[in-house]
Amino acid sequence: MTFNTENILSILDKCCDNYTFPMLDNGYVYLAATRLSLYRSAKDWAIVIEAFGYSPRAGLPDTTIYTFSSQLYNRNKLEGYVNAQAHRLYLENNPYNEFRSIYPIEEGKWQDEENCELIAKNAIEIIVRDNSIPLPPINNYLRYGIELEEFPSVQVFELCRFLAEVAREQILATPQERHMSVRPEMVQLLQLEEWHHPNVVDDNERPSKSETFQQLAKVLVTSDVKFYCPSQAPNTHWKNWPEGGRL
Repeated sequence: MTFNTENILSILDKCCDNYTFPMLDNGYVYLAATRLSLYRSAKDWAIVIEAFGYSPRAGLPDTTIYTFSSQLYNRNKLEGYVNAQAHRLYLENNPYNEFRSIYPIEEGKWQDEENCELIAKNAIEIIVRDNSIPLPPINNYLRYGIELEEFPSVQVFELCRFLAEVAREQILATPQERHMSVRPEMVQLLQLEEWHHPNVVDDNERPSKSETFQQLAKVLVTSDVKFYCPSQAPNTHWKNWPEGGRL
């Protein structure tokens, strides 16, 4: 083993400084669901954070998979870049982090043709990973704490938050998708559905100062999940990040 807690936390801090660590109140993305997983082998470690949400600039809701690791797997190929120098810069600038997006929701007539940020008034279903999910009656949103801002219209990000409640496993990554940038020999140590995430928009809040990531780094170093014993309440629910998507 060639890593320690200080090494892991310094890598995560550097990713914050380079804007590659997840910001749950990203002004361009309406957050809906998150998940965190730890992986380890005898020689390496990895942290995978999933974030499902909606960016109007992207068109469709997506799940972003952030991978941080001492040894990444399945890096982008040279042929995807304009030249060898561009590919080399990608590898040099992202030595310990990788970014992948998946789109669990299919395109379709469920989005309003004139305003893609709204659900079409005559839409009755949405296709998530080849499965049809009926769209809920308007009043059902409030049951899950989702107050429709433009009632009776439903915005796409509001539907995403509903799906996070009723189809969480479908909209987040599969085990294979979570593992796509993690080396095959690594095994999963821990999976969290909620945790206390630092507000990394604030330069004073970094993983190295976060109880959560201090403890997770210790788990990775020791392989002992007992070192994750948080005293802070989870804050990864979208309600805790009201600025997300508001730019």
